[in-house]
Amino acid sequence: MMWGWPDGWGWMVFGGLWMVVFWGGIIALIVWGVKKLTERGGTSGEKRSALDIAKERYARGEITKDQFEQLKKDLS
Repeated sequence: MMWGWPDGWGWMVFGGLWMVVFWGGIIALIVWGVKKLTERGGTSGEKRSALDIAKERYARGEITKDQFEQLKKDLS
């Protein structure tokens, strides 16, 4: 007897725990893969240019028109 349980119960408990760990790992791997495949901006693999970043910042209102024009001049 193991820990006061009938023979075999200890192995059943540990086997059940390992099954939960195994399937939890499989599910976590699937979730991670789906997340990586559906992330925005990271799936195309192409790099954004500095001008593209400046355009996005201007569109979001992070920089003024004068700052954007200066960045365009500097980057050209």
